[in-house]
Amino acid sequence: MQAVRAHGRRYALSLPLSLVLAILLVFTVEWISRSSLHETVLYFIDPMRPAWTTVGVFLLVSLTLDAFFSRQHIGMLVLAPIAVGPALISHQKQVFLSDPLYPTDFLFGRQIMELMPALVMDRPWTAVGIVAGLLLSIAALGWLARFAWRRFPKLSRKPRIARLAVTVPLLASFYNIMDYNDFSWLRDRLNVIPIMWDQTENYRHNGFAMAFALNLPMANVTAPAGYMLDAIEKIPVKPVPAGTSHRSKPDVIVLMSESLWDPTRLPNIKLSPDPMPTIREMQSGNVFSPEFGGMTANVEFEALTGFSNAFLPYGSIPYQQYIRNPIPSLATFFRGEGYTARAVHPFQKWFWNRSAVYKAFGFEDFRSEENLPPMQKRGIFASDESLTKEIIRQADALRDPFFFFTVTLQGHGPYEANRYAKNTIKVEGDLPPGDRQVLETYAQGVKEADDSLKMLMDWAKERDRETIIVIFGDHLPPLNTVYTSTGFMPGVTASRKGPMDQMKIQHETPLVVWSNKTGPVKDIGTISPAFLSYKILQQGGFEHPYYTGFLGNVFDRYHVIDRFMLINAAGKDTSNWSRQKTIPPLVRDYRFLQHDMMFGKRYGTDRFFSSHEELFPQQPAM
Repeated sequence: MQAVRAHGRRYALSLPLSLVLAILLVFTVEWISRSSLHETVLYFIDPMRPAWTTVGVFLLVSLTLDAFFSRQHIGMLVLAPIAVGPALISHQKQVFLSDPLYPTDFLFGRQIMELMPALVMDRPWTAVGIVAGLLLSIAALGWLARFAWRRFPKLSRKPRIARLAVTVPLLASFYNIMDYNDFSWLRDRLNVIPIMWDQTENYRHNGFAMAFALNLPMANVTAPAGYMLDAIEKIPVKPVPAGTSHRSKPDVIVLMSESLWDPTRLPNIKLSPDPMPTIREMQSGNVFSPEFGGMTANVEFEALTGFSNAFLPYGSIPYQQYIRNPIPSLATFFRGEGYTARAVHPFQKWFWNRSAVYKAFGFEDFRSEENLPPMQKRGIFASDESLTKEIIRQADALRDPFFFFTVTLQGHGPYEANRYAKNTIKVEGDLPPGDRQVLETYAQGVKEADDSLKMLMDWAKERDRETIIVIFGDHLPPLNTVYTSTGFMPGVTASRKGPMDQMKIQHETPLVVWSNKTGPVKDIGTISPAFLSYKILQQGGFEHPYYTGFLGNVFDRYHVIDRFMLINAAGKDTSNWSRQKTIPPLVRDYRFLQHDMMFGKRYGTDRFFSSHEELFPQQPAM
């Protein structure tokens, strides 16, 4: 009888103990992801935020796992590393890229592992600590699992069935309300508010676990309200031919230079000599990058397609999630004009899914590390000089006009000491030694990128055929505390939204559009990467219903289209435009066309992309 009573007491205490463990786990996850005890406490005591809803979900999952493994509290042991691990990763991602962890980030985990040697060289003791901590954690979990299996009270059949009868329906009903595309009265009552247009606020309000779950349906892009055949047919199109309107067909080389930026913009320091004299002399304007410190593929997506990340879910990565079928791009345009369309990048072809994406974009050839000749390295990355010489070699081997899209690699961070045999750019100013070293390494890389551009231009000047060279930076470099030490910005990562002047400072990268016949194009201003296709074809003397026609119309009105801000041709900004009741008609039509070609029925193919149609097979869109 005494044993029965003891068993009953243990069972009665099991649920309260599971609740306490769930509270501790949610608190730990939030403390890690927020890096603030104060913010974590506020999250729990604010009745308008779903901290206790999250605790309830963790409790239900834990009880379900208990029943599955037939042991009390073992579910929490299984759940804890699954919850804490992503929170730790999210914390590190915010340090380097300012954004929290999204479910889609796991699609490019291989990229992170490939760059791990560079990260280890940059912070070797941090890497040692992480590895040691990981090994200790695995060992501890193994010991705890063995201990739990032997010592935790076993659940008999009836309690297991009872738990599952309660927890499984509740979890299923909660799963059904998590799709933010549909309104849910219950979700609102639980204070789970999807804030998908502002992921920083989404994670702050809902907490890491809940916001992460809300982002799971991100790959399901719904059609914008009003999208239909009639809406596409009402979009005006200029009656222009899809082809060259004047001059002979020029060769076109587009260089997206990794982390290219003007470091002389940093206040309170001086660089001598100027690390980028060629770019400065030839500069046409600036690109307003939608990213900071990374996510190169998102900038590349805009530059090649003329579409915008502003119309896609916040945190999405088109190269990883959405490019499954052929879509129009600069590559399909140039191939339609009889060009050789080739992509060149001195890294592995799987990185950012480029091999599949370039094929979908219509490139007939992708020269990657696997099929490029060996190149000189700067650190672990191929040098800009070596890549430029390879571009020249490939161009000299072609007789037909060509379009090259090249992504450089040398400027990639982190900026470790001794990447260069000698740093020729002197940094003057009051900087900590570590920051001085990082800036010297980065500035030397900018100088070599500038030298390589001059080499390419000197080569082009000797050519008979017109050669257009475009170079731009994909985003600001991850200089970390250099930004705070110099007073450039208050944190080590850029803001995602803010006043126009602040955003331009933190997101502008240099842009050069140059021809060996006419020199540099000047006074382009600051533009979104999506308008590069318009500027390239305009410089080449081409006309096209979408790239110069429709995009030209949009550019006449707006120079920057960001998910948080529009900047018009007069330099006036409109913030939070996407949250307003009425979206400007031109922007609405832009969004319709992008959705139509990426996810919809491709109603606009005949009117806007007829010259591309025969270059990719007709198949249903996503």
